[in-house]
Amino acid sequence: MDILYNTSSNLVLTGFNLSSETVTPVFLFASLSYMIILFCNLVLILTIVLNKSLHQPMYIILLNLPINDLIGSSALFPHVIKEILTNSRTMQYSTCVAQAFFLHIYAGGTVFILTAMAYDRYIAICCPLKYNTVMTNVHLLKIITVVWISILVLIGVLFYLLLRLPRCRSDITSPYCDNPSLLSLVCVNTTINNIYGLFIVALSQVIANGMILYTYLQILVACFRFKRSDTKAKALQTCATHLIVFLLLECLGLFTIISYRIQGISPHLRRFIGLSTLIFPPTLNPIIYGLKTKEIREKVVRFFRNKFFSALSGEEATKRTGAFIDH
Repeated sequence: MDILYNTSSNLVLTGFNLSSETVTPVFLFASLSYMIILFCNLVLILTIVLNKSLHQPMYIILLNLPINDLIGSSALFPHVIKEILTNSRTMQYSTCVAQAFFLHIYAGGTVFILTAMAYDRYIAICCPLKYNTVMTNVHLLKIITVVWISILVLIGVLFYLLLRLPRCRSDITSPYCDNPSLLSLVCVNTTINNIYGLFIVALSQVIANGMILYTYLQILVACFRFKRSDTKAKALQTCATHLIVFLLLECLGLFTIISYRIQGISPHLRRFIGLSTLIFPPTLNPIIYGLKTKEIREKVVRFFRNKFFSALSGEEATKRTGAFIDH
């Protein structure tokens, strides 16, 4: 039987089925979430960029995390908000592919950047005397370059394998586009795509998770060697917080990947977990990894305090000028 291939440029996304009563709350939640993500990540970026005292390897690597979070959230939220407002369920195929590409860049980037951050913390805590020798500007540039080139190459090949396949469907049962949902539109053999997709997952999980767990284990061992109890408690608290956020990201991400391969799973649960992966990490990352860091928090507080007092001083000066003119 011949397959009728679909060459239409429009896709139908059936992920959102909102009643008239739920449109407003969902719209407010999506808009507020996006505003919080934008605000927290932009504050972190500007704080690191504008303060020369933060131009250190630890913060330069950290700078890549909010940039990556903005890529992922900006690929998702504007379309979701537009879809909720207009009740439109159609999307151009090229737009869908672009959204899926950047969402996968975000997912892979988060894991690779957290791995680079864990390596930096390992050198700083476990080999403090060698830190300045190891983490030079050249080495730092190599780390950041390897992180981004690795992500772009891995995801680029994934979408090259996808785009070579003809489509015969146009319905996506998801509120956003990703590689599995785009593969569901294809009616030819996708074995190569599935094998390569699993290869990427296995590679990132084995290398990234293995390195992160090893470095944090070594950091925890080093923490117990500290003689000062306050230093030990601070290091343990930092490691525990970072590990909790990382494990949350991993659990959500792995469940989303596995859910596409389980036929009987609830589509509503799959959508909820998938959206949670794109909402909670970009919100928590700048707070846990950035604003909870003492140096960054002090810079942020000082900036807003100066702006506040400057505004008050300007208002007071305006009042005095007005009073002088009246007299």
